[in-house]
Amino acid sequence: MITTSKFLTTLLLVTAFLTASSPTLRATDSERADNPQTPYCSTTDYHQFDFWLGDWDVFELDSGKHDATVRVDRALDGCAVREQYHDDSGMRGESLSIYDSTRKVWHQSWFTNRGRYLAIEGHLESGNMVLAGTYKDAEGVNTQVRGTWSPSGKDVRETAILSTDQGNTWKPWFDLIFRARNEATSGDDAKIVGALDTEFQAAVRNNDAATMSRILADDFILVTGSGKTQNKTDLLEESRSGQIHYEHQEDTERTVRVWGDTAVVTAKLWGKGTNLDKPFDSTLWFSDTYVRTPTGWRYVFGQASLPMPVH
Repeated sequence: MITTSKFLTTLLLVTAFLTASSPTLRATDSERADNPQTPYCSTTDYHQFDFWLGDWDVFELDSGKHDATVRVDRALDGCAVREQYHDDSGMRGESLSIYDSTRKVWHQSWFTNRGRYLAIEGHLESGNMVLAGTYKDAEGVNTQVRGTWSPSGKDVRETAILSTDQGNTWKPWFDLIFRARNEATSGDDAKIVGALDTEFQAAVRNNDAATMSRILADDFILVTGSGKTQNKTDLLEESRSGQIHYEHQEDTERTVRVWGDTAVVTAKLWGKGTNLDKPFDSTLWFSDTYVRTPTGWRYVFGQASLPMPVH
């Protein structure tokens, strides 16, 4: 028979053993000792990445081109930071970031719908979150990556660099700015839509159906000056056929006007080339309408005038 005193002694010994052998238990007891009702993961260390929380439009810093939409929130009762990423090419990704109090390090696991995985770790350094790790690229080469998240006013900047020679030399990978959704100024939006329309015109000139498909909305409609209509499928099939070859596909006198989630690009377009080996050389006015969607700006409607008379 175990007496009460022996039972208490045994219980104390077991508790001491578990506390000594379990770093997680030690950390939990330490954090919650003063108030057992305090939620787990409530200390400031777990909130070092809170500046990244929010609903974001993500842009390439240099070009201003829209890259993705991202939602970052807290998960697992506030113990993890969860990222949900949708880029403009159709790639989706999710990451979970968590502060490992036993090692005093941040850990992030990143997964995509393209079957890619990346694990990176690091610390908060001078207000910036710096995480690094290694992965194999498509050719099987070991590649080191270092990412840095930096608060910048209301925005967050994320940069990444790569090394394939064990860190002796590094090269840029990407440089992105996270801007709170619906807080971009009309001037910013005008630059983004203007750059997107320039990219679309170049894609038409080069018969680049993949880029055209990314920019065009699925329900896109074009109305020409003659009254002919074309949808997205029509334009992409025409591009893939290669029946039109351009010497010039250039616009001038362009204006971009933005009203909330709608933008209209108006310009004079000069097109010169051959269509089924028949030459054409014409100038016309067009208006392209773009709408902001959850995955960025999309070209939804186009209208073109009849060719202008040649003087």
